[in-house]
Amino acid sequence: MRIFDEVVIKGGQVVLQDRVEHLDIKIVDGVIHSMEPHIEHHNGNVIDADGLFVAPGMIDIHVHLNEPGLAEWEGIPSGSSALAAGGCTTYFDMPLNGLPPTISIAALEEKRRLATGRSAVDYAFWGGLVPGNLEQLAPLSEAGVIGYKAFMSAAGGKQPGAFRESDDATLYEGMKRIAELGRILALHAESEPLIAALTRAQLSGGRTSAADYAASRPVYAEVEAVRRALFYAELTGCALHFVHISSPEAVMEIVKAKRSGMDVTLETCPHYLVLTSEAMHEIGALAKCAPPLRTVELVEEMWQAIARGEVDIISSDHSPCPPELKVSENWFEIWGGISGAQSSVELFLGEGSAVRKLPLPLLCRMLAANPAQRFGMASRKGEIAPGKDADVVLIDFASPYELRKEHLLDRHKQNPYAGQMMHCRIRQTLVRGQMVYDWEKGILNGQSGRFILPGC
Repeated sequence: MRIFDEVVIKGGQVVLQDRVEHLDIKIVDGVIHSMEPHIEHHNGNVIDADGLFVAPGMIDIHVHLNEPGLAEWEGIPSGSSALAAGGCTTYFDMPLNGLPPTISIAALEEKRRLATGRSAVDYAFWGGLVPGNLEQLAPLSEAGVIGYKAFMSAAGGKQPGAFRESDDATLYEGMKRIAELGRILALHAESEPLIAALTRAQLSGGRTSAADYAASRPVYAEVEAVRRALFYAELTGCALHFVHISSPEAVMEIVKAKRSGMDVTLETCPHYLVLTSEAMHEIGALAKCAPPLRTVELVEEMWQAIARGEVDIISSDHSPCPPELKVSENWFEIWGGISGAQSSVELFLGEGSAVRKLPLPLLCRMLAANPAQRFGMASRKGEIAPGKDADVVLIDFASPYELRKEHLLDRHKQNPYAGQMMHCRIRQTLVRGQMVYDWEKGILNGQSGRFILPGC
């Protein structure tokens, strides 16, 4: 598609921060210029959005594209293409499972080199907090990482040099330094002492099923880790973000801390909202993740928390791997990660709006505005408004479809939702006014993504 200096999106229902309104959108040089009920167009490109909803592109703050070192697990070109097809316009790549992980300036520079000219959508990078890299935190901050990621349970990588979990001393000292830097620490909050003991008990009894794996990572292991991290944050003044929270009990611990004045946010993922623990039996290894999927009752309570505005952000936690790592009779040996980069927006808005009738502005704030605000990008990203980057997704709620493997653009196409009816469909995705994905034509520009600094 020819790139025009001016683009007009006409006839759509535009999802704003507090309402949905029928508006035309004029885009000039990649930025939203104006929004009116009717905009005349002459020399620019016109996108017909009649019958469609026009929403801000998702900012997916939690993806694993596994470069450098493990591009055969995913890679930036395929992973960012899947994100674009799923309505994501900016993603934050995690420091693992790349080799080396992004825990040093050298590793960050290599990751930036690999992303340049190879990403379909905009991107930022997390740094990591691991034992032994405390002196790298300040240089990583100066180089523009969006924040830092730490694990309170085993990080999963077995290769030499792989990302490692933080012991309590590293966690506490890291929080002190991150607070001084004015940055955010993202935490995988599950208690390693509890999980390790429960896992040993299961394995010693020869119990290796999906249910046995789930029993080794109970809700109370998540809640204990959340409480401990909040205690350290209270002592250090560190801003926290809890990733992939899976239980309403953990949500409430974080909500209480926030109400007390602590600087803390949380995310959950579509798989904790549309899949239940039964999926581990019905779908199999593709449904293994950590924390594990929860019961139908807990899933319903998570939706209630969303309706109350207690969940800040939705992320995919796209965590791919080669197919052979998803094959074992022993659930403790299977790679724990769900490949859902392309499905987050369709799943969340389909279930949340089409099925549960929750307001689209509420849901879209969790996908876009809230992550932009939390991570210093709100001056340019996160909502459809004049002066903001034209990161826009056109969504069709009138054409439900069955997701099939041939629709998927990620490398291994191990999406656990394949075969499921999707209640809405991404028609087109624009990044800074340039169409990067069309549902009929596929990826139109796989090199348009730019590195985004916090405070942009």
